[in-house]
Amino acid sequence: MRDLQVTGKTIEEAVDKALSELNAKKEDVDIQILEEPTKGFLGIIGGKLAKVRVILKDTPKDIANKFLTEILESMSIEGKINITQEEDILKIDLNGEDTGILIGRRGETLDSLQLLTNLAVNKSSEKHIKVLLDIENYRQRREESLIRYANKMARQAVKTRKDIKLEPMNPYERRIVHSALQNDRFIRTISEGEEPNRRVVISVKR
Repeated sequence: MRDLQVTGKTIEEAVDKALSELNAKKEDVDIQILEEPTKGFLGIIGGKLAKVRVILKDTPKDIANKFLTEILESMSIEGKINITQEEDILKIDLNGEDTGILIGRRGETLDSLQLLTNLAVNKSSEKHIKVLLDIENYRQRREESLIRYANKMARQAVKTRKDIKLEPMNPYERRIVHSALQNDRFIRTISEGEEPNRRVVISVKR
């Protein structure tokens, strides 16, 4: 967080000066009026300038970086945090020798950490920011693994002519499987069961 105390003939002038120096827009700052301007005797002698304090708000990137840094430090994990923002989407890549512990079984810990980061970022945000967190490129590797697994099970279903129920998956992973097999002319996929045990079922088209 950065702030400035600036004076001007009017409140507006003082705020504009601060915004120019901070290279910020009005919606990016909080403004505190410290002193109202006065004209003084005959409008000349003893007048006072307006004085304001303009505080630059933390950006979503700042909030996410601070939150994840505190998590890493509390767990004595060394990691590099790389954050990029594309409109309303915050993409975070976390890399480091010991960061793999934050992935968890089938990415469950990673999903929980993503949710917590999402909550931290959106706690004081005026518009919703979607947070996408990845660790050591896990999500891409998991997606490639799921696609191979889905195609293998689809071939087995066609060969045996029996339905195959896959392991329970979260909604994100089920969408990957459905998408991977949606154009297969021999099989169809559905999801069945209740969370967290909902799974994809591969069936041969009759």
